[in-house]
Amino acid sequence: MSAALARVGAPAVSLADVRAAAERIRGAVLRTPLIRPQAVARIAGAEMLFKLDNLQATGAFKERGAANRLALLTAREKAAGVIAMSAGNHAQAVARHAQLAGIAATIVMPRFTPATKVTRTEGWGARVVLHGETLAEAAAHAHDMALRDGLTFIHPYDDPAVIAGQGTVALEILEEAGDIDALILPVGGGGLLAGCAAAAAELRPGLKVYGVEVEGYPAMVQRLAGRPIRVGGPTVAEGIAVRDVGDLPFALLRTMGTEVLVAPESAVEQAIAVLAENAKVVAEGAGAAGLAAVLAHGDRFRGQRVATVVCGGNIDARILANVLLRNLLRDGRILRLHLDIPDRPGMLADISTRVANAGGNVIEVSHRRLFAAPSVQTAELELMIEVRDAAQGAAIVAALEAGDYVVRRG
Repeated sequence: MSAALARVGAPAVSLADVRAAAERIRGAVLRTPLIRPQAVARIAGAEMLFKLDNLQATGAFKERGAANRLALLTAREKAAGVIAMSAGNHAQAVARHAQLAGIAATIVMPRFTPATKVTRTEGWGARVVLHGETLAEAAAHAHDMALRDGLTFIHPYDDPAVIAGQGTVALEILEEAGDIDALILPVGGGGLLAGCAAAAAELRPGLKVYGVEVEGYPAMVQRLAGRPIRVGGPTVAEGIAVRDVGDLPFALLRTMGTEVLVAPESAVEQAIAVLAENAKVVAEGAGAAGLAAVLAHGDRFRGQRVATVVCGGNIDARILANVLLRNLLRDGRILRLHLDIPDRPGMLADISTRVANAGGNVIEVSHRRLFAAPSVQTAELELMIEVRDAAQGAAIVAALEAGDYVVRRG
């Protein structure tokens, strides 16, 4: 730990701890690549470097902290087994590395946990216990079981060994990236940001390190500002949708004065789509949060060299498909039009011809006569049209309006 941090009683996580963690997990955790997609840089207005921890065996960075914590167990603790609470990536990380080390693992998950996550966790050899309606209830039950059965509780972020393990992300980035202007890390419980900030403070003094939270769950921002914690609502970034941030990460970040930014939900969705289309990288919402911060705070990062981590890629295929389609709509590359048309022969053919002549590709048609139209002699037509860009979309609308059709975007 640096002298400055020691004087104010910050949690005992230092560059030396992070380097020791890197040695412990070497071979058990993938050293993931760092990429610099130029197509993303053009969109973001900054040179972006992405650490691809979505390529870990369980699809997320959580393996780093779990592997380091398990490596520090005593022989007695290993024999007794471990327990963790998680509805996501931490569950699989603990399960996998416990299996590799020959340690019995129990994972407590809320009853609402999707079956796929339960199955994946069990697939790594863990015993899954479903308990409670919320994460808090599952956590309380896990602690009760730990006391009753003599198990070691592996916390997802409020543990110095876990924090040090997560800090190996920054260690690898700073060893490979060269000079960068900023490092951005997603914030859920805060372990990843705390570990990376601690490593960067000693390895690269003066480097700007930022956290990023999604707008519905700015718990670390609120706590650092001394405000009441008010979070909630649906988000695609469920991996960082946390109410109770870790006490240890909070203390370290407050000591270091680390700034945490907030990204709107729309920026997170855009970042997922930008990574998929322009970097060929599948990211979950939390994994795209670093890019979302740059997209949302463009003036702060314009022209800079910015590194971040795609901390996870465990996104549901249906959600990914919906995000991509919503982004096409936002970008104007899918045009959704409503028309009230005369109910007589030839109308659909005329409309299709006008769209085709303007270069559009009709991908969906809904034609309703009976109840949706304002008159019995009209029909309502809804079109989904694939276009190159917003300019081509405007040309298609103009071509339809030239045929005296009343067109509404929707």
